Amino acid sequence: METVPVIDADSHLTEPPDLWTKGLSRKWREVGPHMELDSATGATRWRLGDKWLFNPGSVSHAGWDEFPPSNPQVWSEIEVACYDALERAKWMDTNGISAQVLYPNLVAFEGYAIIALGEPKLQEEIVRVYNDFLMDFANRAPGRFIPVAALPFWDREASIKEMQRCAAMGHRGVLWAGTLAGHGLPATTDSYWDPFYAEAQELGMSINFHVGVGWTAEDFKDTMRHGKTFDVRFHTGLTSVALIPSNARTIADVILSGLCERFPRLNFVSVESGFGWIPFLLESLDWHWKNYNGPGLMGGLLPSEYFKRQIYGMFWFEESSLRLFDLYPDNIMFETDFPHATSLSPGPGSAAPSAATIVARAKERLDSTTFEKVMYRNAARVYRTDI
Repeated sequence: METVPVIDADSHLTEPPDLWTKGLSRKWREVGPHMELDSATGATRWRLGDKWLFNPGSVSHAGWDEFPPSNPQVWSEIEVACYDALERAKWMDTNGISAQVLYPNLVAFEGYAIIALGEPKLQEEIVRVYNDFLMDFANRAPGRFIPVAALPFWDREASIKEMQRCAAMGHRGVLWAGTLAGHGLPATTDSYWDPFYAEAQELGMSINFHVGVGWTAEDFKDTMRHGKTFDVRFHTGLTSVALIPSNARTIADVILSGLCERFPRLNFVSVESGFGWIPFLLESLDWHWKNYNGPGLMGGLLPSEYFKRQIYGMFWFEESSLRLFDLYPDNIMFETDFPHATSLSPGPGSAAPSAATIVARAKERLDSTTFEKVMYRNAARVYRTDI
């Protein structure tokens, strides 16, 4: 049988230390994102304005020799494939991955700190510098990387403008937040955002809801607190980490708000959130939709039918979910989440199997048509690529 290309629909770039100190306008460089040694912790951390942000090693666990919450404390300890395109391509070759969709770390998870700067021009430039870097990274290994643009999600008009710019450059989708109301903005599914969604639909840009994007300062602080106490209060930390991968509320809102009805050609993607919960969610939504007379009151399709038409989920370490794939074979994609702690990045400090092992297991258990859709065709269609 012909070899099926494998698209990893969720991986991350570890932003290099000089990305913004070189890329920002000179007047912003001292207050923009830069790395400093935190004497209180002994770790190199991102700093933005007067705020300490995370240690880049905390999102770059691949290859590390100790289990979480231990992670690289200084830049030199981080695996080179986390931030170098050619080394990343080598890692992909070793693991049988043809292409990767790329997501950020800092501009994804520290949006609240960028918002707190209160300077729109600086905020927009931080996002723009990252998106340009992402395109340069992808161009270093042509055909191997699929860029997804970060956006200044707190500003509708600025987001539309940046999305248009990135689409013209070759980005294949946009990173969006499902928690906009937490920042005092209209809810993600509010009609206020319809001009943004309309333009995304026109451009063919998928809307990607990555867990953790759009967190408030309180959300981020709470998650980091659990992570730091992992070894002392294991049950609390593990509960926090295990429950993070869920976009259930976001997906339900997208379906029930009428967003899919208003934009029937727009693709929505639930990223780094697993698949096993999706069949139950959709069965529950359908049941309640019928039981509360949704067809009579609102009309339209069943929630599961909207999902089948234009919403996608992902799987990575899950084994039990494989038996459910025949329910939604056209709506599942494969991910590694490289190089996060919860990723298919085996090493001394990880119990994870390799990506190649997961792919082989899926190939053994799925029929050939479903396997090809999950590993390649679904992602190729959503991100408009052909390998």
